[in-house]
Amino acid sequence: DFAAANGFAAIELRGLMGNLDLPSRPEFSVDRIASTKRDIAAHGLKIACVSSSSNMHEADPALREKELADARRFIDVAAGLDAPNVRVFGNDFNGPKEQVIARVAAGMRALGDYAGRRGVTVILESHGDFVTSPTLKAVLTQADSPYAALLWDAHHTFADGGEQPEFTVKELGPWIRHTHLKDSVSDGKERKYVLTGKGDAPIERQVDALRGIDYPGYYCFEWEKVWHPELADASVAFPDYSRVLAEYLRKPLKKS
Repeated sequence: DFAAANGFAAIELRGLMGNLDLPSRPEFSVDRIASTKRDIAAHGLKIACVSSSSNMHEADPALREKELADARRFIDVAAGLDAPNVRVFGNDFNGPKEQVIARVAAGMRALGDYAGRRGVTVILESHGDFVTSPTLKAVLTQADSPYAALLWDAHHTFADGGEQPEFTVKELGPWIRHTHLKDSVSDGKERKYVLTGKGDAPIERQVDALRGIDYPGYYCFEWEKVWHPELADASVAFPDYSRVLAEYLRKPLKKS
């Protein structure tokens, strides 16, 4: 109801009623998922992404298989909802960099094979140690799958990776299927999240860089109040984002 009333076209599923293990929720069980999908569609909404917490960097065989199995559960939920994407993480360089990149790429390729047969793409979020274009390009090139792509968290590549959005999109544009956008200001050694357009994250340039390559996906607002309880309530932050993004998208795109 809230998303429909505030002009959103889609929502991303990260957790529900405090539970981040979405496949365990009754709404996504085999006997109820079709009804859930109809309820969402009745509001004029789609599911942009189903976001898992699965990490592809794990080297221990048992832990690695657990992470892959968890991602497959989320892929099954996404398929049942006709959602195009499932998010996974890199996430840490817990070993020699080239070995970790190869391990993450192999995980993406294996999940892409599973996801592709179900009409889903598995997308690696730019997050953790995986926030620069050379690293992400290496993973996705090695994965070499049409069903293994990128979730561009544009805040992380800017704030943590030190990249300007035009460079990131030039390097990674062909793989970008989904986005996470949020604004922030410097707060000592950390960054403090603020309402859209109130900080120094170049969100309008991020949007324009995507528009410049005819990006077909969603511009998703990520508001991490679960981890940052001091943030403004969703009832304030989400309508504000919708208003600001609508203004950005209505402006004529400047040709470089």
